[in-house]
Amino acid sequence: MVEGKRFVIHLPVAAGDLVGAVRLARVVARWATLLSSTDPGETTVSAEDDQGVRHRVFCDLLLPGGRRCLLRADHDGPCARRLVR
Repeated sequence: MVEGKRFVIHLPVAAGDLVGAVRLARVVARWATLLSSTDPGETTVSAEDDQGVRHRVFCDLLLPGGRRCLLRADHDGPCARRLVR
């Protein structure tokens, strides 16, 4: 591995519409937090034929302590690390 560089894995997963793609991306990204090398806050989705237009899945704003908000990108209220029920 090249020192000082990060490499990103792009894992295509198909969904029938944007809402379904965002839901699936959230599930996969939250599951992947079991792996220390994942960064779910950077998860985005795009149409297969327009991959340059990406839709952010999580808010991703920095919280105190350097961790990121994991609520949906357009959430209301304060940022958090987990869903508030």
